[in-house]
Amino acid sequence: MSSCFLANSITDIKVPKCTQVYFPLVSEPNMAESSKAVSLTVEQEQPEAKPPHEGMFLVLTYLPVYEVVLMSQVCTSMRDAVNNDILPWLNVTVERPLNWRLNDEILFKVTSKANGNLKTLTLISCARVTDEGLQRVVEQNPLINKLRIPGCTGITPEGVLRAVKTLCQKSNCLKTLSINGIYNVQKDHLDMLIMNLRKNQPTEEQQKQQPVYYHERGSLSVFKHEESQRFIDLDICPRCSEVRMVYDCPREPCTRREWPLSPCRGCKFCIPRCENCGGCIESGEVEEGACEDIFCLECWLQLPKCSFCNKPYCKQHSNWWCTSSDSSLICKVCDENSHGYTYTDVL
Repeated sequence: MSSCFLANSITDIKVPKCTQVYFPLVSEPNMAESSKAVSLTVEQEQPEAKPPHEGMFLVLTYLPVYEVVLMSQVCTSMRDAVNNDILPWLNVTVERPLNWRLNDEILFKVTSKANGNLKTLTLISCARVTDEGLQRVVEQNPLINKLRIPGCTGITPEGVLRAVKTLCQKSNCLKTLSINGIYNVQKDHLDMLIMNLRKNQPTEEQQKQQPVYYHERGSLSVFKHEESQRFIDLDICPRCSEVRMVYDCPREPCTRREWPLSPCRGCKFCIPRCENCGGCIESGEVEEGACEDIFCLECWLQLPKCSFCNKPYCKQHSNWWCTSSDSSLICKVCDENSHGYTYTDVL
């Protein structure tokens, strides 16, 4: 994301109010000026454009930064709302395709539009954001109650802890923290983060922490209410004792057991899980898909399969299907083999 997309104004597109139509002058052959042409101006009244519905301005609050910028190019009213109103900037979400362009300076410019009233900051895999950039933002916006920075590898556990302490000391508003994908988070870091976050959580809310399922790990939606989720996404795996994402099992026999003492609760390295349903998989039930993900036997039987290798795709890779001449489904690998080329060669 370059800084030019945050310009304070966007050039207006001027629509002409009249259209000039040129007609050749048709006259008698003996007239001397038969080859001349005259310009006739036909006045055409252009219908006045109606302003957007008021509900459109409320939608801006829930859009990622990339879509907010696109909305600013729709019309003058939308442009003014994006540039002059703090409402679209109270909840900042940066994801693809702008995440790899975001750096500390641009992040500060984006969050400054909230005038210190930023509520939610979500940065998905923004590797160029550092500890200094994050700290500068939280000091300017002490009212942040949801901080999500998964995959931001430029931020260290010490930087996260400093930012959380700053928010908890200034306003005690921070309630949700997501840091999965940040390197070298140790048990000491996790204990300090939990200690600070629990100051903002009522006792009954701490006891009502909801389970996390493996197949829902990537379904981050800005329209989804997350008040019932855990106040921190990382946990200590009960099997390997490492600080990782710990998943619960949605299978009915497993959910009947007393949570969180279920034996099938653990990280993805300790317990294999079905990519489709998120359930735990026993050693004899593992089935491989065309996308090299694993499935439980029940999901493997229900999913559509390749006509050649008889392997399915998971939900995340369902758009990878190819179609043969007889309209049957073919996976990418079998399609490459049938044509004698690979997709990497074509690209």
